Amino acid sequence: MTVTWPWALLGLLGVPLIIVAHRRLLGRQDARRVELARQGLVLSPAPTSRWARLGPALLVAAFVVLVVAMTRPVASIAEPRREGTVVLAFDVSTSMSAPDVGPTRLEAAKAAARQVIDKQPPSVRLGVVAFGGTGLVTERPTTDKARVLAAVNRLAAGGETSLGGGMLGALSAIAGRPITKVGDAETGTETESDIGYYGGTSIVLLTDGENTTGPEPGDVAELASAAGVRIEPVGLGTPQGSVLHVDGFSIATSLDRTTLEHIADVTGGTYREAEDGASLAAIYDSIELSWTMRTVPHEVTSLVAALAALLLAAGATIAVLRQGRVV
Repeated sequence: MTVTWPWALLGLLGVPLIIVAHRRLLGRQDARRVELARQGLVLSPAPTSRWARLGPALLVAAFVVLVVAMTRPVASIAEPRREGTVVLAFDVSTSMSAPDVGPTRLEAAKAAARQVIDKQPPSVRLGVVAFGGTGLVTERPTTDKARVLAAVNRLAAGGETSLGGGMLGALSAIAGRPITKVGDAETGTETESDIGYYGGTSIVLLTDGENTTGPEPGDVAELASAAGVRIEPVGLGTPQGSVLHVDGFSIATSLDRTTLEHIADVTGGTYREAEDGASLAAIYDSIELSWTMRTVPHEVTSLVAALAALLLAAGATIAVLRQGRVV
C-alpha cells in the first residue's frame, strides 16, 4: 500500500499529546473524587477496571486511522483481465469480389470484422492484415479501435491469392518483425523455426480458401502452431461458387473448405463456414483469449475512513455506557 499525501502522517504527532492530556484529565477527576469522598459527599472511588480503558483506547485508535485516511492510501488489487492479440487477416484477392455471399465476399467479411472489433474488451489488441499475392500489415496490433476500423474500411479486392503469405503477414504483426521464411521438409527450403511464443493470440483468417501462389499454407500453419498462435479460418463463399468477369475473362471461383479445415486442425483453431453475412458474427465466439491477473492501484480512502468511523462509534458507545459521557 502507498499513500498520496504522506505529509498528512504528521497528524500522528498528536497521539502522544492526546494520551498525555487524557491521563491528566483522569488524574484531576480521581483527585476530585478522593476529595469529595473525604468530605463524605461521594463514595470512595472503586479501582479502575481494565475494561474502563477500552473506550478511550478505541477513540485513540479511531484518530490514528482517520489520520491514515487523510493520506489518501492506495492499495494494489489484482484484477482478472482478458488479454491477447487478435489479427484480422483479410483475403483481398480478385475472387473475394464474388457475390455468392452478399453483397460480396469481402464486404461480408468487413461487416463481420466490424462486429468482432466492437465486441473486444479494451485490453485486447487488434491488428489488420490484407493479403493478395503477399501479406501486408495495414494496421499493427493496437487498442485504438478507430484506427482498426479505418484500416478495415480501406480494403479493396484485386490480384492473386497467397494464403501462406497472408498468414506470414499476420505472424509478422504479432511478432512485431517481418516473418518471411517457412520450412518445407520436402524441398529443404530455409526454415525460421523459432519466432518466439505468443500464447493468447489468434488470427482470424477471412478468405474463400483458394490459393494460387506460395508459400504452402500447411507449412505456415505448422509455424503458427509452434508459436502458440491459433488460426480461426472463416470460409467465405459457397462450394458451388461463382463466375467473375475480369478484363474480358471469365474466372470460376468457389470455396476451398479442405485447406481451411487443415489450417484450423494444425493450429487448434475452429473452422467456420458462412454463406451469408449475418452468420459471420459467430467468429467472435471462436476467439479464445487468456485470462491474466493484473495489479491495478485503487484509492481506498473511503474504506479507511469508514473503519475510523466504526472505531469512533464503538469507543463513544462504550464510554457513555460505563461513565455516562465520552470523555
